[in-house]
Amino acid sequence: MMEEFITITGTANIRLEGCLNRQGTGKAVVLTHPHPLYGGNMDVPVICRMAACFQSAGIATLRFNFRGTGGSSGKFDDGRGEQDDVRSALDFLSDQGYDQLFLAGYSFGSWVNAHVVSAGADVCDHMMVSPPAAFLSFDQVEQLPNTGLIITGEKDDFSPVSLVHALLSRWEITPRLEVLSNTDHFYADALDKLEDVLSDYLQS
Repeated sequence: MMEEFITITGTANIRLEGCLNRQGTGKAVVLTHPHPLYGGNMDVPVICRMAACFQSAGIATLRFNFRGTGGSSGKFDDGRGEQDDVRSALDFLSDQGYDQLFLAGYSFGSWVNAHVVSAGADVCDHMMVSPPAAFLSFDQVEQLPNTGLIITGEKDDFSPVSLVHALLSRWEITPRLEVLSNTDHFYADALDKLEDVLSDYLQS
């Protein structure tokens, strides 16, 4: 199935542009992108590769641009309004009939998602790629239930393994943690390794 362009009407009449790949399984994931002020959007290679992994596993995908990014209306809101954007995307998938929802984010997207999950979003599984613990504070994330997978790079200065371990012990969770060798925050030559790990997780 190809992706189709869709528009989500969010809070305060924010209109979010997205790409939806439909699947007949009842399972769907919202994918969230890196920091908009540093070039992040729904079309970055990591997000597109993640989407392909979910689609191969029979899981519908919704990748979208946060407010103020690309063709989405509104403006950047330091992660606050972006949390509402994630909730709007999850609601959109529910309205489409998907009853098993997943949430997966990369970098800034994973930071936004963590706040949404901590605040009680109803998702079956939560996955983080390079949570930017050295760049953004996770202090307001008090709990992170249903977090099944975290991936980061051995050379990721924004998501160093030591800080990820510290967060896991604070949240008292034990997700599968994969550290990719010779990989930095941008996964330049590591998309295949990322795909291998994510695909293996989704099939297990």
